Amino acid sequence: MADVMSTTSSRGDGEPVVPGRRRAAAVPPRRGRRRRSSFFRELPILVLSALVLTFLIQTFVARVYVIPSASMETTLHGCTGCVNDRVLVDKVIYGLLRPEPGDVVVFRGPDTWRDNDFQVDRSSNPVARWFQDVGAAVGLTADDRTFVKRVIAVGGQTVQCCDAQNRVVVDGKPLDEPYLHWVPGTGPADQKRFPPVTVPDGELFVMGDNRNNSADSRIQGGGGLAGMVPVRNLIGKARFIIMPMSRWSGVSDYDPQTLAAGPH
Repeated sequence: MADVMSTTSSRGDGEPVVPGRRRAAAVPPRRGRRRRSSFFRELPILVLSALVLTFLIQTFVARVYVIPSASMETTLHGCTGCVNDRVLVDKVIYGLLRPEPGDVVVFRGPDTWRDNDFQVDRSSNPVARWFQDVGAAVGLTADDRTFVKRVIAVGGQTVQCCDAQNRVVVDGKPLDEPYLHWVPGTGPADQKRFPPVTVPDGELFVMGDNRNNSADSRIQGGGGLAGMVPVRNLIGKARFIIMPMSRWSGVSDYDPQTLAAGPH
């Protein structure tokens, strides 16, 4: 008797194969929605982490500050008509090293410092003031109690102005200050004269590079000891100009005492 052919056959895996029918392809699970929902759940954590990281960096490592005044021209731009420079300030260095002559430092103004190089127009609206404070904290707006100047003399040194060549003198030696800026059309480049003053330990005598347009240790509090800046008031050292992009560069910390010019 002839064998009867079956209308079905079997595959190697034991599953019967029916002629005329194709096995449905396996459909992978839909993951797009799950991925999107996972992203939106993680988004608040990512934002919070970024804010915390930014806060920690700006509090302990480095911070961006706006330079709104012209007192450090042309090392730093802050003049009317210029794009305000934004500088990155190293907040770690003065926990490890002492400030040195020539350092460009950012600091909180002592109580004796009443003359500001600029004045922030504070809003009377508490919400707007809060945004102003936040902007100052991240370097978007200026803070009129924060100053930037160059260290001229440190604790134990005696500073005065000027010698016969119109130079500031520290410990009897005239300074070499190639960074000085004199505003055109404001008269002869004569510096404001002041008698000898010895800087107390733990304090600094600071001046602006735009020497005739800077409210600094010479005049703050009437000058003398009242114009000094305590080292503890330092926020940090200005390291880099980061805005505008056309001025990307390091901030000069040229020491005017190292190459003091001429005999004394």
